[in-house]
Amino acid sequence: MNSALEAQRSTAARIGIGGPVGSGKTALIEALIPVLHARGVDLAVITNDLVTAEDAERLRRSGLIDPERVSAVEAGACPHTVIREDPSLNIMAGDVLEERFPGVELLIFESGGDNLASTFSLDLVDWWIFVIDVAGGDDIPRKKGPGVLRADLLVVNKTDLAPHVGVDLPRMLAEARQVRGGRPVIATNARRGEGVAAVADAIVAAVLFDHAPAA
Repeated sequence: MNSALEAQRSTAARIGIGGPVGSGKTALIEALIPVLHARGVDLAVITNDLVTAEDAERLRRSGLIDPERVSAVEAGACPHTVIREDPSLNIMAGDVLEERFPGVELLIFESGGDNLASTFSLDLVDWWIFVIDVAGGDDIPRKKGPGVLRADLLVVNKTDLAPHVGVDLPRMLAEARQVRGGRPVIATNARRGEGVAAVADAIVAAVLFDHAPAA
């Protein structure tokens, strides 16, 4: 990483949330914000879209977070670029939020919707989540995309849709765990808050040690 950029960074943990279009990345963030706030986590969000700030505006209007704590990066091209090949725009957006809110402990970077090959640069984030959804098909784990395989946490969202789209959810989850070789998989219904506490637990355990419950 550029040493000048590194010098600007403070102590906030940085996590990424990626996944295909419509998998529920923004809905997961909306569900996570109150859960993390209830645990005393001081956070901010950076969204990525191709040529809009739609996801950022959605979060700003949500009433869940101070609108000033939501920043938007317009990728202008393939979403891979600004989270993996050249994450400097996101790094700078995170630095600005850390400077504006000195107590921030957690920065959440949401990738623009992308395919199963989307991955985060470890120059940008310390830990990352990949979100897929049941409606996208139960063959997603078997396709073994880099996002599915390499993410620190795989979230299988929209579990409530399984009976409506002909998906065998237990089999899909079992196959996801099998291809990930022991890396965690959490099933969620972000709209209803199901499984969200478990995702928050995973974030806290991975990067927010001060908020972890006493053993």
